[in-house]
Amino acid sequence: MKNQKAFLIIMFTLVSVVSATAMTQAYAQSIDDGMDGYVIGSSGIYTNNPNECWYSDDDGNMLPCRIDTGDTAFILIATSLVLLMSPAVAVFYGGLARSKNVVNVFGMTLVIMGIAAVQWLAFGYSLTFGPNDGVGNAFMGSLDYVGFNGVSHYAPLGSAGPCSDTWSAAYQMNAMVDADQCSQDWPGTIPHMLFAAFQGTFAIITPILIIGAVVDRMKFSAVLIFVILWSTFVYYPVAHWIWGGGFMADGTLDLDPSLAPSSVLDFAGGAVVHITAGFAALAAALVLGRRMGLGKVPMEPHNIPMCVLGAGLLWFGWFGFNPGSEVMADGISVSAWMATNIGAGMGTVTWVLLSWAHTGKPSIIGAATGTIAGLGTITPASGWVGPMGALIIGIAAGAVCYGAVAYKNARKWDDALDVWGVHGMGGLTGTILTGTLASPHIWDTGDGIGAWTGTAEGMEQQSIQIIGAAITVGYTLAVTIGILKVMDLVWPGGIRVTPREEEIGLDLAQHGERAYVNE
Repeated sequence: MKNQKAFLIIMFTLVSVVSATAMTQAYAQSIDDGMDGYVIGSSGIYTNNPNECWYSDDDGNMLPCRIDTGDTAFILIATSLVLLMSPAVAVFYGGLARSKNVVNVFGMTLVIMGIAAVQWLAFGYSLTFGPNDGVGNAFMGSLDYVGFNGVSHYAPLGSAGPCSDTWSAAYQMNAMVDADQCSQDWPGTIPHMLFAAFQGTFAIITPILIIGAVVDRMKFSAVLIFVILWSTFVYYPVAHWIWGGGFMADGTLDLDPSLAPSSVLDFAGGAVVHITAGFAALAAALVLGRRMGLGKVPMEPHNIPMCVLGAGLLWFGWFGFNPGSEVMADGISVSAWMATNIGAGMGTVTWVLLSWAHTGKPSIIGAATGTIAGLGTITPASGWVGPMGALIIGIAAGAVCYGAVAYKNARKWDDALDVWGVHGMGGLTGTILTGTLASPHIWDTGDGIGAWTGTAEGMEQQSIQIIGAAITVGYTLAVTIGILKVMDLVWPGGIRVTPREEEIGLDLAQHGERAYVNE
């Protein structure tokens, strides 16, 4: 009862803070600015956001720059595919979990989806991709986009210029328009709000990955508050560092300014998503401790077909995750699709062969795990390597992640569903191998020079990748452990369920519901 009261007080406080923030935002606006951040003009949709692409017509009215309908349709689909991946994780994890904890796994997934979506709207997008106007923005974005204020559902990001002279003109139908009505920057062919929505699906799935390490033993209420804190202090900062113009993208890590490489290459989230989730999972497993009866009572997956179905859905959704990260429908997205498929396939085959050689039988759970390992490992490199590079990364994914899981088992770290071994080590391996195998032949601009070229540029890129990965690992571990330790101190009864609840199962103990009712 005390725990329930404390949780209700915390949730009431959070809702009150969010509501007060929303009301303040609404009060600060008036009909004169069109509300919701919009400025009244002839179009009625002008946001007055200097980072968006608007142009003036003959009458001086501000109108949104042209978008590419093909790119917009593609990213709408990619966004939906990535969102589908979150319930796919629940299916995958649900199959791996014991039957008495399946409802808890699905419940954590669904509620985290809701929390992360609202948090992204409230301040997550702003902290990650808000305009960089000061020294502090090397580490965190600004608050300019709080509540999606000034985020247009019409105008793309960038500055207006000739449609025949955009950097993407070779691919875009709007190159046929003879006017200064097109964005000159990336991502400049889709509405700003769609870009924010696509990135929001990554912010949703990343904390969901972590729950695989805490199944069977963490209080549902504690998980929800942890996700809010972790997203704020780990995911948003790291995503900003690498994707939002932070210090890993602005040249701070440039070891030799005379050479081309200047930033960490992470096409779709090897460091931002998989390293952060995987190493946060390891931290959570170590702080929470082992499950009761680990190594003494059976804890095998309760539903292997469910696990395989989840892996298949994730493989499908990953074609939004990686190709969509180009934020255009062009040759790079095609190359990323192929690299993703090959990485997943080779990861699957490698894991099965290793487990077959190791145990004498080809494990189907191992095959599904190898699929996820391949997908996670190819993610940072998917837009930078060709088919043969993806094949190498797929082999590395199966070998490294299989070895990491075996090492974890030997150390008796109770990362229940192998989040660290698969996502953490896969993301780390892929991030480093991006610096090794990135090919300048993928981009027509010559970007992405890996160490395999034997050039000074390739060696510098390799170094930058290692430095970026090491910083991400260290920061994630330190902050995650800090969050969990503080929560465990202040949370009534601690963040772990009681031994009795763990024995009964979290479905009944935490939710009063069962996944399977036989009578």
